[in-house]
Amino acid sequence: MPKLTPVTFQGQACHQLTLPCGDSVLAAEQGAHVLSWVAQGRERLFLSPVNHWDGHSAIRGGVPVCWPQFNMRGTLPKHGFARNSPWQLLASELSAEGSQLTFEWRDNAETQAVWPQAFVAQLHVRVSAGSLQTTLHVKNTGTQALSFTGALHTYLAVDDIDLVDLQGLGGLEEWDAVADVHGTADEVRYFDGEFDRVYAASAQPLRLQDGQGSLLIEQSPTWANTVVWNPGEDKCAGLADMPRDGFAHMLCVEAAQVDTPVQVPAGGQWSGWQRLTVS
Repeated sequence: MPKLTPVTFQGQACHQLTLPCGDSVLAAEQGAHVLSWVAQGRERLFLSPVNHWDGHSAIRGGVPVCWPQFNMRGTLPKHGFARNSPWQLLASELSAEGSQLTFEWRDNAETQAVWPQAFVAQLHVRVSAGSLQTTLHVKNTGTQALSFTGALHTYLAVDDIDLVDLQGLGGLEEWDAVADVHGTADEVRYFDGEFDRVYAASAQPLRLQDGQGSLLIEQSPTWANTVVWNPGEDKCAGLADMPRDGFAHMLCVEAAQVDTPVQVPAGGQWSGWQRLTVS
């Protein structure tokens, strides 16, 4: 049977779930942040080795939950405050076919001071052989509509960004945030220098190829966008929580809601997921 173990990683309270096949996932209570996913003997997520690990600064790498705001599109801190807040492990479901951890975070006096909304947020982390699915679930427990943007800001580990291609975006609406140019995406994307683009979400899986295999990337239609990001060498050099060569070993492919906020009526609920599968 799968094994669930409370562990301390870089001084942070975490939970490690290991399957009988050897696949594993490590998630921190800060931000319900998935820090590691090992599948078929290989680490599939990039985690910066120079994070601050002070318990409240954003963690660079893994799967940050950016909520209830994407980037600086609003009055909240960048990417909201979910990733900086303490979540609780609410439940675990362990089985040979697949296992799941559920983390929960509720509004409190601190969140109400900057964002007067009543909510319950849950992150479901489901792992099976060769697959990881993260699902953000939001319930509006208040008496007014709840509006948010956000993302599952997944950092995928790659051996060498120069050898990576991403397939499946062809024909989708594309906004190049670096050049501020709108257009239509090519079927295959390669990466040379800073890359920051927002796409209309594809109904079909994307495929990341990096020389040692491929990874299928899917997301629920409740996320309207897919964001693809790599800082490139120059921008990476200016990031205090990234090594200078960090850009060469990661690519973010995010399930996101960038421009058009999700609206959740009073008493309503919303869920959005991203699934990664080794292929």
